[in-house]
Amino acid sequence: MPTRMAGQTGVREYLIVTLAYWAFTLTDGAIRMLVVLYFHELGYDALAIASLFLFYEFFGVLTNLFGGWLGARLGINSAMYLGMVIQIAALLMLTVDTTWLTIPYVMLAQALSGIAKDLNKMGAKSSLKLLLPEGANTRLFKWVALLTGSKNTLKGAGFFLGGLLLALVGFRDALYILAGGLAIALITTVITLPGGLGRTHTKTTFTQIFSKSAEINWLSAARLFLFGARDVWFVVGLPVFLSAQLLWSHTQVGSFFALWVIGYGIVQAFAPRLVRHSHADAGPDGATASLWAFALLLTVAGLSLYLWQFETVETGLIIGLGLFAVVFAVNSSVHSYLILAYARREQVSLDVGFYYMSNAMGRLLGTVLSGWGYQTGGLLGCLLLSFLFIALSGLFSLKLPRMRALR
Repeated sequence: MPTRMAGQTGVREYLIVTLAYWAFTLTDGAIRMLVVLYFHELGYDALAIASLFLFYEFFGVLTNLFGGWLGARLGINSAMYLGMVIQIAALLMLTVDTTWLTIPYVMLAQALSGIAKDLNKMGAKSSLKLLLPEGANTRLFKWVALLTGSKNTLKGAGFFLGGLLLALVGFRDALYILAGGLAIALITTVITLPGGLGRTHTKTTFTQIFSKSAEINWLSAARLFLFGARDVWFVVGLPVFLSAQLLWSHTQVGSFFALWVIGYGIVQAFAPRLVRHSHADAGPDGATASLWAFALLLTVAGLSLYLWQFETVETGLIIGLGLFAVVFAVNSSVHSYLILAYARREQVSLDVGFYYMSNAMGRLLGTVLSGWGYQTGGLLGCLLLSFLFIALSGLFSLKLPRMRALR
């Protein structure tokens, strides 16, 4: 059994985990914007800059696969601390002389950052399962929604922070500031958070990283295609379209994406108010996931039809993307709750790690297909791929159980 005793509310620990996650997320958003803008200044083209982040996504898949096993062996908070240490190392790696900043070197640094991000996310989200008593479904949904939503809002703020630091102090000093701030957050968290959270006293074998739970497997499949449906237009298709077709400046494109992510995060935090359940003490279930998946399908269908008829009209496109952000945010919050509801309390990090491995695979698949989709069919081609992915996510959601209680 985990070291945390069931029945304790864990509000103080929840706040500590949330603050640590916020600190990490600010650096995650800032380092991405720093890399994009700085290497653009150095003369790298868009394809070369995009390649810098491939390892970030690829190693996210591996990290989630192995990170759950690591969390079960060492404790969830240990995995979270390790993620923060690796992120500090990734930031400091980029402070070397410019001559060292080749594409392979920066890809390696971004690989470390991807590992750090998913270790930290797995640790932070898994801990919520153990900080609440069994059966506290509604409170768990609220806590997950707030943690996830605030994370995405702060990632958008991190985009702004990265650009601001680059303008004020330059690339290298910005990295030192971010690494120093995260080190302070790490030390504070280690001192204040109880040790051994989520560590099991039974031997955890490597084969246990693969889930044997049918509902977690279906949910993971739905999550893979849900996030693939976002990134298949979000990563390459939309920024290129806004720049090449609508002639937006780099500042306009960057500001739009930052505001989109911030708005998306705000909606995630308020998702419990948008979702209705059959019983007051029960969180969302499989029916909720299916309903919102097909609502997202209708949103993408409408946006695709609009783009087909009015390709260069900005207003409707922006409104459609805003609506996508709202419906997608609710989908993401429902999924984030369900994985904790379905996860085994005694091995929560294993189930959460497996689930977020699927999330990372979806992002990687979406990233790769975004370039291909735009090259073959423009932004409309990307949206049609998104429609297909959401349809698959909705179909997998139909296999999820209804009215499932926490374990």
